[in-house]
Amino acid sequence: MSSIDPANRATDEHALTTIAHAVYALQAIGVFTLFTLIVGVIIDYVKRDDAVGTFLASHFRWRIRTFWFFLLWEVIGAITWIILIGWFVLAFAHLWLLYRVIKGWLYLLDHKPMYPGRSV
Repeated sequence: MSSIDPANRATDEHALTTIAHAVYALQAIGVFTLFTLIVGVIIDYVKRDDAVGTFLASHFRWRIRTFWFFLLWEVIGAITWIILIGWFVLAFAHLWLLYRVIKGWLYLLDHKPMYPGRSV
């Protein structure tokens, strides 16, 4: 017999969906300030275990990966900024971040996992 109450599970998923929207908003603001990206990834790490077994788990993974890859591109851009290629790297990183936020948020609004057809 399962000890998970379906009503509690639905409430938990609704709360996690609200958190997911908030973190996508933090990432969108993160195009302008790294601080909100850091806050968002901390929230993702804290709440990702709660999302296991739901379509939301893929969104938590998506945002965590987005943060770390964006940070990598930012570091590369900062290092190469002096030789001008860094300007292009930084521009690419910000556009890529916007793409990831928009795609993820649209999938969340449609209640779709980020990696359809793949187990995460």
